[in-house]
Amino acid sequence: MTAALTYLATHGLELAGLITTVLGIWLTTRRLLICWPVTLVADVLYFIVFYQARLFSDSILQLFFVAFTLYGWWYWWRGIAEEGDVRIVSLSPRGCFTGLAAGAVGAVLLGALMVRIGAALPHLDAALASYSLVASWWGARKHISNWWLWIVVDLIYIGEYIYKDLWLTALLYAGLVVLAVLGLRDWSRAAAAQTANKLV
Repeated sequence: MTAALTYLATHGLELAGLITTVLGIWLTTRRLLICWPVTLVADVLYFIVFYQARLFSDSILQLFFVAFTLYGWWYWWRGIAEEGDVRIVSLSPRGCFTGLAAGAVGAVLLGALMVRIGAALPHLDAALASYSLVASWWGARKHISNWWLWIVVDLIYIGEYIYKDLWLTALLYAGLVVLAVLGLRDWSRAAAAQTANKLV
């Protein structure tokens, strides 16, 4: 019991971040507006966790996540007000290329900064942070492609967090891969239903 209490005292924020992140993403797969305030709590908790682990790219990433979360909350709310539902929006080939190119540029620039300030795993962490921003933007804009990108990014994150001895977070990201697969499945079904309704 004492060991469990000690662990909770040491890793309480990480555990709280894990719980709110899983809940937020599960609600996102269901396209429920409440996903955004839950995700906002997770963003703040993980900002603290990553800062304490000296994963500064991930800490900065959480600040961007806060901005994207607020934007996504507003954008989804507006869509529900106008259409009565969260409708999936297709991503054009140009939009896909632009997003991936922006992720690459962000990875290089952020990686150079992280080297200068002595961050852990500066280039890898910067690349993952940069592409996480792209995936977050696509998610806020209701593009199915966000789930594909999250699957790739989260798989790589698992290895990074194991290396940094953040086992709860590595476990979380393994779960996030599963949730991303479910999100891809559910959003694909919703998109197919939207298309079918247009044809009726």
